[in-house]
Amino acid sequence: MTRFRPCIDLHAGQVKQIVGGTLDSSTAELKTNYVSQHSAGHFARLYRDNGLEGAHVIMLGPGNDDAATEALAAWPGHLQVGGGISDQNAAAWMERGASKVIITSFLFPGGKFSQERLDAVLAALGGQKDRLVIDLSCRRRGDSRWFVAMNKWQTITDMEVNQESIKSLEPYCSEFLIHAADNEGLQKGIDERLVESLARWCRIPVTYAGGGRDLDDLELVKRLSRGALDLTIGSALDCFGGTGVGFDDCVAWNARQGG
Repeated sequence: MTRFRPCIDLHAGQVKQIVGGTLDSSTAELKTNYVSQHSAGHFARLYRDNGLEGAHVIMLGPGNDDAATEALAAWPGHLQVGGGISDQNAAAWMERGASKVIITSFLFPGGKFSQERLDAVLAALGGQKDRLVIDLSCRRRGDSRWFVAMNKWQTITDMEVNQESIKSLEPYCSEFLIHAADNEGLQKGIDERLVESLARWCRIPVTYAGGGRDLDDLELVKRLSRGALDLTIGSALDCFGGTGVGFDDCVAWNARQGG
């Protein structure tokens, strides 16, 4: 059943909501919707107190380790963490309290998918795929093609997100996290065609993010995916400075779904 899933996006050690397509190394080009005065731990406790499982903590670039560690310590065993995860540090993040680690860029050296690297990450996690989330955040090419984007969604890889690639990756992970990077942070609505496609292709849990702006989008994802996909709403939430939807309303929506 479709659920609202929250997030904690970290940039330069602060909780922020950023327009995903502008997230490169140039601060002059970075478009930020909101910078919170609250710590990452504050939001982790907020999600804990409202029973919101499956939240993801994403480290967007360097300087976020301490903030992410603070969030995990506030609700150990219940938050997923991603951003800069590799075979060298995956186990360490689990030890810090992550429920799962999320991996993207490490799997695509030079923009090309590496099965060897995926195997190495899984081995570092003791072969337990229930600890691994593969992030297939993507950018659209044409009307109905999407390619995985890495390096803060700036580099397009050689992997098309389609039924074949989804099927090949499902045996190695417990779920997917998929941002529609072209919609991220814009509050202009979800990528409906991508949501419909993911619902057809995926047989394991999927969280979609990008463009969510109100409760109607939760209902839309529920309808388009027949309850198969969860939705993350970020910039539109009042707790992140948005006006589209109240955090408490999303909590209540989840309760009405029975989850």
